[in-house]
Amino acid sequence: MKPMEAEAVHAHKVMEMMVSSGRRWDRGSLEKAIEGKFGEGTRFYTCSAEGLSAGELIEFLEAKGKFSGPADAFVFDPGRMCQGH
Repeated sequence: MKPMEAEAVHAHKVMEMMVSSGRRWDRGSLEKAIEGKFGEGTRFYTCSAEGLSAGELIEFLEAKGKFSGPADAFVFDPGRMCQGH
């Protein structure tokens, strides 16, 4: 029997989690929160990428300019959310 594959979650769910928390993040705290909420084996996808781990998703979003603030206390910039889902 094949092991069950983890469900893929759209990055918008992570962005919504970040905004609703009202807190600031560093990479480590965000990765732990993502894994805590969605599970360690969960893979994420965006409008232009798929199969991302929590750490890879953070790197992807950072490279796309989705965060604002310093590296040790950033937030998701809601104005940077694409409209695809």
